[in-house]
Amino acid sequence: MLNLQLAKKYSRAIFEIAQDENKLTEYGRELAEVTDAVFGEPTLKGFATNPQVPPEAKKALFKKIFEGELSPNMFNFIMLLIEKHRMELLETIDAQYQDFSNKAQGIVVADITTAMPLTGELEELLRQKLQQATGRTVQLRRHVDESIIGGAIAQIGDKRIDGSVNGRLAALRAEILANK
Repeated sequence: MLNLQLAKKYSRAIFEIAQDENKLTEYGRELAEVTDAVFGEPTLKGFATNPQVPPEAKKALFKKIFEGELSPNMFNFIMLLIEKHRMELLETIDAQYQDFSNKAQGIVVADITTAMPLTGELEELLRQKLQQATGRTVQLRRHVDESIIGGAIAQIGDKRIDGSVNGRLAALRAEILANK
């Protein structure tokens, strides 16, 4: 619980800086890139989150990797996380930041699950339909699950729209059993 509260404070701080500078998207992209780089590489993650590694060693490595690649405020933010031994919170900070940013920009995230990867044309059509339904800008997060057989499942917040073949078969099965 304490870690979630800390992550929220850090993400709120960098969000407010980004908002003041009118750079919500840029900071969000940079934060996501650092998070992906650190947590996508097990060795780097272990190094960055290990409390036994001195902050100076972490800072030296992160300077080599990210200095000049990030905006000055984002670079300083990452250095602060290292100094305060908070790198283990980076994924949560990133997720919280993206939530704050999306809300401020009127963007809603829709998790779309399909049996096969969507084509660009079909993805855009689905995005447009969801934007019409929600009245907001929709950002798609794509997932593939062959077990749904066909169709798609859309999850936006707590609302779920199941248009999958598997979902329709389950509904038909329930209806048949109810009519016995």
